[in-house]
Amino acid sequence: MQLITKPQSVVVLNDQDSVAVARKPIAQGTLVTEIGISTGEDIPSGHKLALRDIAEGEYVIKYGQVIGMASRAIPVGTHVHTHNVVMPASHTSDELPSPFERTPVLPPEQRRRFMGFRRSNGTVGTRNYIGILSTVNCSATVSKAVAAHFEKSGHLKANNIDGVVALTHGGGCAVNTESEGFKFLERTLWGYARNPNLAGVLIIGLGCETNQISSLMKKYGLEETPYFKVFNIQNAGGTRKSIEKAIEQVESIASSIGRLERTSESVEHLCIGLECGGSDGYSGITANPALGYAADLLVRHGGTAILSETPEIYGAEHLLIQRAISHEVANKLLERLRWWEHYTRINGAELNNNPSPGNKAGGLTTILEKSLGAAAKGGSTSLNAVYEYAEPITEKGFVFMDSPGYDPVSVTGQIASGANIICFTTGRGSVSGFKPAPCIKLSTNTEMYLRMEEDMDINCGGIVEGHETVAQAGERIFEAIIDIASGSLSKSEAYNYGDNEFVPWPIGAVT
Repeated sequence: MQLITKPQSVVVLNDQDSVAVARKPIAQGTLVTEIGISTGEDIPSGHKLALRDIAEGEYVIKYGQVIGMASRAIPVGTHVHTHNVVMPASHTSDELPSPFERTPVLPPEQRRRFMGFRRSNGTVGTRNYIGILSTVNCSATVSKAVAAHFEKSGHLKANNIDGVVALTHGGGCAVNTESEGFKFLERTLWGYARNPNLAGVLIIGLGCETNQISSLMKKYGLEETPYFKVFNIQNAGGTRKSIEKAIEQVESIASSIGRLERTSESVEHLCIGLECGGSDGYSGITANPALGYAADLLVRHGGTAILSETPEIYGAEHLLIQRAISHEVANKLLERLRWWEHYTRINGAELNNNPSPGNKAGGLTTILEKSLGAAAKGGSTSLNAVYEYAEPITEKGFVFMDSPGYDPVSVTGQIASGANIICFTTGRGSVSGFKPAPCIKLSTNTEMYLRMEEDMDINCGGIVEGHETVAQAGERIFEAIIDIASGSLSKSEAYNYGDNEFVPWPIGAVT
C-alpha cells in the first residue's frame, strides 16, 4: 500500500487501481489536486471515485485486484458503487501454486512473554473463569440464574476468579443427531469446556433433550472431576433445587481451583481470533492490515492467529492459497469454499448477498472488495492449516477456521477451537464482548472511534489521516494484545459485557 500523507483527500492504494478512496466527503465539482481530477458528483467518506473512464463490462480495480465489473460506463471523477458495479463471475481456480515455505519463528529465548494462568495440561489462559454450559435452551434459565448469583455476590474474586459465565444458546433439541448442526453444537460445547480461559466447568442439562450430557461425555471420553461437573434439572428436582445444586457445585469447583496466580509465559501460548464486523471502506486500509501486521508479529513469536468467516474471503481466496504450506492445506480451503457455494445455492442465496447494508453504506460495493480487505487481517505469514468450525487448533502459526460471516457465530467457533483472546476490527461500530475471551476492538476511522470511544480499544484511523503507518499501528495492537492477555481490561470487560455472544452455528433443520 502506498504511503498516506496528511494533505491527501483521497487514497490510491495501488498504481494499477482504477478507483481512489475518499478520506472525507468530497462535494461535486471539487478539484482533487493530488490526482488532478474534478469530482462529477458528491463522494461520501470511505467511498470510491473513478480515476479514469471505466467502460461498461470493464473490471474495477482496487488494491491492485478485481473488486467488480462496471455495469455501465463510469466517467472519471464519479462515484463508483453498487449503482454502477456488479459482481463478476466467480474466478475460483483449482490450480494450485507451489507450496509456500513455512514462516520461521524466533527461538524460545527471544519470544515475548505475558502473564497468564497455566493449566495442568500445559495450556495457558488469559482469563480465569468458571463456565456454566447449557446442553439445551431449556437449561438456560437455571444457568443464567446461577451466574447472576455469583455476579451479585462477587465473593469468588477473592480466589482470583474473574467470574462465572453462563454459556447458553437456543438449540440442543429437535435436531437430527447425525446433522452438521448437532455435531457443531457438541464440538462447540466441548471446545469451550477445554478452553484455557475456563478453570472449571459445570454442564447443566434438562434431561430429555436430544443433546444428552451422557452422549457428550461418552463421545469425548469425559469423567467428572473436582473441576468438571454435570447434572440434569429433571433429576435434581426442578428449577429452584437445580439453582441451589448448581451454586453448591460452582462453590466446590472454586474451592478445588483455589487461588491461582498469573505466571510469566511465552506468547507462543496466545491464540487470537481475527474478526471483523460492521466493516467500511477504510477496513482494508487501516485496521485490518494493522491487525494483520500484529498477527505476523505474534506468529513469529510462536503464537497462533485464526482467520475465519469463509464467505468473507470469497474472491480473495487466491491470496491465502498462495501462502498454503502444502497442496493439502490449499485443497482444504477450496473444499470449504465449494461447500459454501453449494450451501448458499440450495438455500436460494448467493455469496454476494454479503456485504450487508451497513457495509455498503460505509463504501463497500461487492464481496470481492470486502473479502480483499477482510483477508488483510491474516497478515503475510504462511497458511499452516485449515479447520472446520470449532475444530481444535493443533497447528501453531497462521491458520484458517471455517465459519459464517456472522460475527457472534464466527467468534464462538474460534473460542471453541482454542482462541484465548479476540481482536475485532470495525468501521461502523461494535459493542460485543465474548466471555470468557477478552475482546480488543479496533476502529478503522477516527470519526467512529470518537463517537463510540467507550466501546473502542484502539483507533487505527490515524493511518488514513497520515499520522501513523500500518506497521506503527500493528506494533500498538501487538503490545495491547500482550497487555490485555496479562490482565488489563478491554473496554467490553470494563463494562462487564460479553454474556450474550455465545452463538453456536445453528445450521440444519429443526423438527
